[in-house]
Order: sequence, then C-alpha cells, then structure tokens
Amino acid sequence: MATLYQLHSTMDTLRRSTEEMSRTWRKGDSIMLLGTTAAFIDWLNAYLNEHDIEHIAGIYTLGDDVAQLTTSATDKLSLETKLTRILTDAEWVTLTQDSQFDKVVMIAL
Repeated sequence: MATLYQLHSTMDTLRRSTEEMSRTWRKGDSIMLLGTTAAFIDWLNAYLNEHDIEHIAGIYTLGDDVAQLTTSATDKLSLETKLTRILTDAEWVTLTQDSQFDKVVMIAL
C-alpha cells in the first residue's frame, strides 16, 4: 500500500515540507499539490532530489488551483509535462478514497 501526501506550501515552507515528507516516504507514494504549491514545481523537484525521494507513483494538482495562476506563469511552468494529472475536485475526492492508498497525509507548514 502507498501514501498520498497532500502538500500545501508556500515557497518559504516548501523545503521544510519536503523534508517532513521524506521521513516516511516509501517507493510508490504519490504527491498532491494544493493551493499555489504547483507554482513551485521546479523547486519541489529539486527538493525531492535533495532528500532522495524517488519512485514517485504520481504528482497531481487541482485544475481550480492552476486556474488561479497567471497565464504567463502557467505557460512557463508547463505543468502538463511535469505532473501526472491535473484533477477536478471530484477526481481529487476519488483519489483520496482510492484503495491504492492506505493513508492520506496532509503537510501544511
């Protein structure tokens, strides 16, 4: 079984959130980026490497959260190429209830 980590971080807290996640990370876990956290995807990837977080099953975010970003930021981030999937709210609920996850952990620092 795997864990779905839900990260809700600012740029200032993202490194610490990633470090917190690394303490219990297992191969096959997934990450859900909430709020503006998706805007920091490139930094997240650097922090994941820094903390030896590997074998990620999926990285997701919400379409509503992406819609809050400016058009130029969205274009520069190329989220479609860096994320497993951009979800609707209903898909997020389904994901958190998916039997592939034995637990869902929220990290909001």
